[in-house]
Amino acid sequence: MKQPSLWRFSAEVRPEAEAAAMEWITAELDAGASSYTDAETGRVWVSVYLPRKSADAEPLDSRLRAELAAAFGAEVVRSAGWRRLRARNWAESWKRHFRPLRIGSQLLIRPSWSRRKARPGQKLIVLDPGLSFGTGHHATTSFCLAQVAAQRLRGARQSFLDIGTGSGILAIAAAKLGYSPIEAFDFDPESIRVARANARRNHVFAKIRLRQADLTELPPARQKYDLVCANLISTLLLDEQRRILDRLAPGGALILAGILADEFDSVRRHYERAGLKFFRGRSQKEWRSGAFKRQAAAGRS
Repeated sequence: MKQPSLWRFSAEVRPEAEAAAMEWITAELDAGASSYTDAETGRVWVSVYLPRKSADAEPLDSRLRAELAAAFGAEVVRSAGWRRLRARNWAESWKRHFRPLRIGSQLLIRPSWSRRKARPGQKLIVLDPGLSFGTGHHATTSFCLAQVAAQRLRGARQSFLDIGTGSGILAIAAAKLGYSPIEAFDFDPESIRVARANARRNHVFAKIRLRQADLTELPPARQKYDLVCANLISTLLLDEQRRILDRLAPGGALILAGILADEFDSVRRHYERAGLKFFRGRSQKEWRSGAFKRQAAAGRS
């Protein structure tokens, strides 16, 4: 069967403008935009695919540049424009870009079309690319996955909280590795729908409490967690520090990711002033992530 051709509107933007660009393009074209970050270079593209090119009187790329320049006070669009894509099997083309990913010796993440088998002792996660953030390939997600694996203590009971769960990949990894109880939430209802589907596919749905929630509106915590992951933008990490730390148990570890490299020192100082100790970090192109430890309560070993 012949595959139809498509039109793609794509813009390369600075990382801090990714969310704003996606929101604006989605609203203007009434179609869901997606984003792609090159793990090697840190370059970000936001794209939308349509059966036909829009016929706006004023070019879409010019309006996008003006809108984001006004919002950010600087030029954040590096390039933008339309391109007609030749006919092909678009569903199959995903398979060239999403390959199996190993996280140390403990986790293997692969798409459903891959036949890669887990090594002895490795836990398998099957996850296909989708609109919700998190396949494990992005620098910030891979750091969080590595820490979920590294912080797991054999035979110990450890609880886990995932703030901004996206595809649910971190919570699924935690369930596979034996954390319990596990809670994960996201502001976006579509992310929760996708995360639930992914949890069912990986046979861990009953082990994870998944819910839609807004970090900025959370009440005081009833549960404290031994490991908390917050893969969020730096403004949220700074503004909502109290709510994040309210959920971290004494002696627990906090993983902060999604931070631009030039903003990381500010975030680190903010959390160290709250009494946490920085013990591990990773920098990759424009991104930097960090792991922090809270002092154990007096008398607790």
